[in-house]
Amino acid sequence: MAYPYQLGFQDATSPIMEELLHFHDHTLMIVFLISTLVLYLISLMLTTKLTHTSTMDAQEVETIWTILPAIILIMIALPSLRILYMMDEVNNPALTVKTMGHQWYWSYEYTDYEELNFDSYMTPTTDLKPGELRLLEVDNRVVLPMEMPVRMLISSEDVLHSWAVPSLGLKTDAIPGRLNQAILTSSRPGLFYGQCSEICGSNHSFMPIVIEMVPLKTFENWCSSML
Repeated sequence: MAYPYQLGFQDATSPIMEELLHFHDHTLMIVFLISTLVLYLISLMLTTKLTHTSTMDAQEVETIWTILPAIILIMIALPSLRILYMMDEVNNPALTVKTMGHQWYWSYEYTDYEELNFDSYMTPTTDLKPGELRLLEVDNRVVLPMEMPVRMLISSEDVLHSWAVPSLGLKTDAIPGRLNQAILTSSRPGLFYGQCSEICGSNHSFMPIVIEMVPLKTFENWCSSML
């Protein structure tokens, strides 16, 4: 869950989000080193009157400043491609949930269970209980088992939406007439919040997502109570 004045990412809940955080730190360090070197060179050029004419025209220097950026880009691209393939990989999901975006709420269908479906609306401010979060709480949470791969099938009934949960590293567009999929796995129980991150209309910021990750036994009891 994000907190006021937060500068970094939310705490990672899934292995994919952990990989994304490592990649962010890796890339940020490269950018920091490049920025430091460029700032040092600029300050050096502004404060010294020395001019190395032989260095300015050297073939070796031109070779270095051509090859070095290519190597840096490869160091960034390879981890990025690895994570992209990991995010698209779906291996034997234990559960499949179909998510449909509407103006302006979400509906969920547990395809492995008969007649287990519901709509999820934002809880009005006047109906909030102590401890619940304004503009983020919903009337029906998505309950999922932790430490198990869950496949989300995401689409839309009307306009473009986007199903996003930052702490799980998920952001998948909900497109009318198209069925996108995403895989999620939580390494710990808890409540994880997200919102529609697509400008889908006047109330697009009032389409919150709340995922409740629970142990498998608790999930089975919840399913029994809902059927």
